[in-house]
Amino acid sequence: MSDQFETILLDIDAAAHVATITLNRPEQLNAFNRTMCLEMAEAWRTVKLNDAVHAVVLRAAGSRAFSAGLDVKAPYGQPENIWNHEDPGEYLSPKWQKMWKPVVCAVQGMCTAGAFYFVNESDVVICSCGATFFDSHVSVGLVCALEPIGLMRRVGLGDTLRMALMGNDERVSADTALRIGLVTEVVEPDRLWDRAHEIAAAIAAHPPTATQGTVKAIWESLDKPYRTAMEQGLIYTRLGNPLGQAELADQPPARRKPQIR
Repeated sequence: MSDQFETILLDIDAAAHVATITLNRPEQLNAFNRTMCLEMAEAWRTVKLNDAVHAVVLRAAGSRAFSAGLDVKAPYGQPENIWNHEDPGEYLSPKWQKMWKPVVCAVQGMCTAGAFYFVNESDVVICSCGATFFDSHVSVGLVCALEPIGLMRRVGLGDTLRMALMGNDERVSADTALRIGLVTEVVEPDRLWDRAHEIAAAIAAHPPTATQGTVKAIWESLDKPYRTAMEQGLIYTRLGNPLGQAELADQPPARRKPQIR
């Protein structure tokens, strides 16, 4: 399946019900160009429509960087008409593509600028102990206006402003990323991909209606007042719970000893 793309790899572990999307431009620090944006949108659509996929791992090739954001050597190319201006994040984001299957993101090396499009809308983010996070926009004279919107939902206003304003002068370490809630787990580099797959496989073993409904309900609540979100969540439980329990009855999950994190 990976052969259909130029800039990413897409593989499906049918036994575990896990799809793996790998950013595959390591020589360009996995920076995204227009081709990658369009291919990511197609990959999200592919896994969305494949009922055998219950969860997704998002990772990147090479050891130097998860992603350096937009490839400035291969400009994205905006339309001349300013009112047709495009946000590349709409293609890169699973949520913009209405793909509600849980996404586990594995970060190694540098994660900067537009790379936060990937991190911000993943459901579980882990990193290797050598990973660093920073936003380079202001250091090169660019307004940092889009990525912080999603980042604030993960780490809050204070840490978002610090990252946005410090630019290249400060990098958030893996330990700090864990402390502020940017990631939920730090592992050794040689364990990163396996650990991401383990988490995704554990999620994928649950009834998919339950996990997808949970992702959809939680993310959509961020855009709504508290009471409105609660009322919509109640509707989702009425819609999804009977289906999820039916899936559970058809294929009871294997008994697993809970892990301590």
